[in-house]
Amino acid sequence: MVTMAAVELRNITKTYGNEKLLAVNDVSFSVNKGEVFGLIGPDGAGKTSIFRILTTLLLADSGTATVEGFDVVKEYKKIRNTVGYMPGRFSLYQDLTVEENLDFFATVFNTTVTENYNLIKDIYVQLESFKTRRAGKLSGGMKQKLALCCALIHKPTVLFLDEPTTGVDPVSRKEFWEMLKRLKEQGITILVSTPYMDEATLCERIALIQQGEILSIDKPGSISSAYADQLYAVKSGKMSTLLKSLTRFDKKINSYAFGEYAHIAVKKDQPGIEHELTLFLQGEGLHDIEVKPIEATIEDCFIKLLK
Repeated sequence: MVTMAAVELRNITKTYGNEKLLAVNDVSFSVNKGEVFGLIGPDGAGKTSIFRILTTLLLADSGTATVEGFDVVKEYKKIRNTVGYMPGRFSLYQDLTVEENLDFFATVFNTTVTENYNLIKDIYVQLESFKTRRAGKLSGGMKQKLALCCALIHKPTVLFLDEPTTGVDPVSRKEFWEMLKRLKEQGITILVSTPYMDEATLCERIALIQQGEILSIDKPGSISSAYADQLYAVKSGKMSTLLKSLTRFDKKINSYAFGEYAHIAVKKDQPGIEHELTLFLQGEGLHDIEVKPIEATIEDCFIKLLK
């Protein structure tokens, strides 16, 4: 028996303005029911446009898309009743209290907070002591939790979260992903967009996107293990000089800054390459050189796909 995908896009294209600026370029992918799927890419990659098309807030120029089997154009009302959407920018009513915002969104969907409280109780318990505080006065992490509660209060089967952890502290980011794990256990399909490459490993499958085009779709581990080159992390006393020197190493495939290290990719199976690279950098006048082989991260894979 073939299970229908929770979300499916086929050849979706979207442009903006008279200049026809291309935001989404012939994008196709599907999301399985009950899956946590990540759309990973930098700002301006097309993530928000895709989410707005799937939540029926924006019309594509061409292509088709369905959510829970409903067409995003012909059956948009059914989709709006079955999905939850948390936009990237905090969009709740700032002058209403936590409690008033939640009651309002429940009423919009013809339900009550009491009726679906079991769906949000693990999240709302962290907000309860602030229930009479105006939403605009909440911290970033608390705003995030309130927005998630409001997106869940009508018991959606598919949840769209557009850059939900942008601008939020690391502790709140970690808590947020733990909340998503618990929501998945309730059978909700979750689509998350994020510019943070480290969050890719928290998804079951990811799509890497840049300039409106999908670069790769797979499990995070499969994308990392498919990295074909040998990668090294290199450090010395002068990062700017190191980066310039690495570009001149004749066996380099690619090199770039990566935190406190520089990463350099070379072809695999080259005995003595670490020693050769060290000698080269010493010849460039660098000292205190550290060269160590490393496994590719999702960010390394993304950079390679861009090249």
